[in-house]
Amino acid sequence: MPIDWSARAVGQSQRLHPYVPGKPIEMLLVEKGLSKAIKLASNENPHGPAPSAIAVLKQAAESVHRYPDGDAGDLKQALARKHKISTENIFIGNGSNEVLELMIRTFAGNGDEVIYSERGFIVYALAATAAGAAGVAVPEADGLTHDLHAMVASVTSRTKVICIANPNNPTGTLHDASAIQDFLDALPRGLVVILDEAYYEFVADKIEDSINALQHPGLIICRTFSKAYGLAGLRVGYAVGDAEILGLVNRFREPFNVNLLAQKAAIAALDDTAWVQKTVAKCKAGRQRLETALEEWGVLGGKSFGNFVLLRHQEAAFVLQKLEDQGIIPRPLAPYCMPDYLRITVGTAEENNRLLAALSSILGQAADVA
Repeated sequence: MPIDWSARAVGQSQRLHPYVPGKPIEMLLVEKGLSKAIKLASNENPHGPAPSAIAVLKQAAESVHRYPDGDAGDLKQALARKHKISTENIFIGNGSNEVLELMIRTFAGNGDEVIYSERGFIVYALAATAAGAAGVAVPEADGLTHDLHAMVASVTSRTKVICIANPNNPTGTLHDASAIQDFLDALPRGLVVILDEAYYEFVADKIEDSINALQHPGLIICRTFSKAYGLAGLRVGYAVGDAEILGLVNRFREPFNVNLLAQKAAIAALDDTAWVQKTVAKCKAGRQRLETALEEWGVLGGKSFGNFVLLRHQEAAFVLQKLEDQGIIPRPLAPYCMPDYLRITVGTAEENNRLLAALSSILGQAADVA
């Protein structure tokens, strides 16, 4: 008689589903019989990492037979200098995704609640479920923006963690520092608050640096090297917050969770501020161009403060299919209950040209279909 393994697994496994990343280029090439495609689905930096980071990677490759520094000490020192804080207030993770998951796992379990915005980053819900906690999804305010007042009102005695993404993925919306501080002031002091700033570098000129501006005993600020720094393939993220909180989270961390190449490249990328500023400027110019076109065509889904734009169309699935037919991979937002939206990463100038040319013809076809 076959064994029912699902009945033997922990209860939360029944409510979990794997995170679905953007479609790989290789998969689309096979599906469509194409020889070339561009991926605008995962908010990567299309310009790549700083040349100095690539040079360090080549040099560090000779040492991959050795384990990395399990504490990522040099990277912590570099981050401490940048943010003018102690290394005890820094936690390094295998991408900010691991940081988020470990934070929730450390402080929320069976019978606890984790609050997040209904259309916040989907990993919050997945991590809460995996920990055995109950996720509380709070509907957005107008404009797909976190409803901070409603999130405060949702706090109960069972609430252990609350997650805020700023700017938010996938909606691209942004709250200024004063709104976030008012939100923090209204929360219980013993609540862990995760402020996910994966896209911080794209708004650094618009809002105060939260690491030194915001105050709350349980505030944990998460950032990543996967977006503006162009190191998505190496998986490096970090958290800044109370040393005691991070020490508890560190107990759940796997040994050597951040590989040697990732640590070395992150330090080099962090030091090359000129490269980051240059690529961020290119992204903003490209984003403005794309949003202007989408607005003219009546399909702009909202202003974005990340490295992506939102397209909204009642036949979004048709637009998606036609874009993929032409070798362009956007991100459908149906998993976020946004079936009429596509999230499209800002690419290189050439990639943006190709996208706009494709959309120009596709949107006319979509109007006929509708």
